[in-house]
Amino acid sequence: MPVMKQMSRTYRRALVTGATGGIGGALARALPVATDLLLTGRNAEALAQLVQELARPGRRVDVVVADLGTDPGREAVAVAAEAFAIDLLICNAGQGPFGDFLDAEEPALRDTVSVNVMAPLVLLHRLLPGMLTRAAAAGRRAGVIVTSSGVAFYPVPRLATYAASKAFSLSLTEALAAELDGAPVDLLALCPTATKSHFAERSGYGPSLPGAQDPAAVARAALQALGRQGRLPSARSAAAC
Repeated sequence: MPVMKQMSRTYRRALVTGATGGIGGALARALPVATDLLLTGRNAEALAQLVQELARPGRRVDVVVADLGTDPGREAVAVAAEAFAIDLLICNAGQGPFGDFLDAEEPALRDTVSVNVMAPLVLLHRLLPGMLTRAAAAGRRAGVIVTSSGVAFYPVPRLATYAASKAFSLSLTEALAAELDGAPVDLLALCPTATKSHFAERSGYGPSLPGAQDPAAVARAALQALGRQGRLPSARSAAAC
């Protein structure tokens, strides 16, 4: 992808999926107080705690407790985000089982595809038209960050479904960026290497991933790159590919 024109802007209202931990939580915390937030995840208690942390006088912070692995969950988030009139969409929710493909439980594989593939596909398709219309009317630019992964660039044994799903999100985001060239929106495919979060434990890998990055550093690099480049390999590399 070519390097995008450098810009500096504050978004008015942002949707962050997978907001209760890891990169999603870090992105929610890294956004300026001037940006109202719509946060979504499966854990109602964790979302409530995040609201307490991020709410400020004059700042709106709403939540949608939803499972993006389901049609009703995706519908609820899409409806709430359109009503919220977002101008920044952060598709961050993700999951994936660690282990041999044939040993994995099929429901876990299906859920990985539903969350990592269907959720960003549906949210991008449902929300981008309104975002583009509002951006054009206001003379501003909208923004999109899709959290892919460093494993999107090659197949990964024992993370086969996860890696394949992240290759999808990377390809989709870069194709959309080409289709929307000239439209008032910037798109970024975020492709970090291992990052400190609950992913390793939940996937069945173990308590942590070797050499994992600080999610706050990844979030800062992502927000800095948005509008400047189309793909961010990791927080350690800000050069466009």
